Amino acid sequence: MEDKKDTKPAQDPESEFKELYKAWGSAEAEVIKSFLQSHGISCLLKGLVVQSVHPFSMDGLGEIKILVHEKDYDLAKKLLKSHRAE
Repeated sequence: MEDKKDTKPAQDPESEFKELYKAWGSAEAEVIKSFLQSHGISCLLKGLVVQSVHPFSMDGLGEIKILVHEKDYDLAKKLLKSHRAE
């Protein structure tokens, strides 16, 4: 009989993502994504609804989360905060 051990592959800490910001539409999310990428920070956009099918925001339905690598989080937060202050 096979010995099945509960072994999980080691996770690379750089593969972890952290939520940076919640945008209320695809236009805002894409602008922030472009801004971060222009500073060398990769990000992912995550939403529950396809914006082209339901192009509205209501009670968080149109919310898009912007995720960045944990290693880039502090810099991304600082850049976004300084840009929004201008």
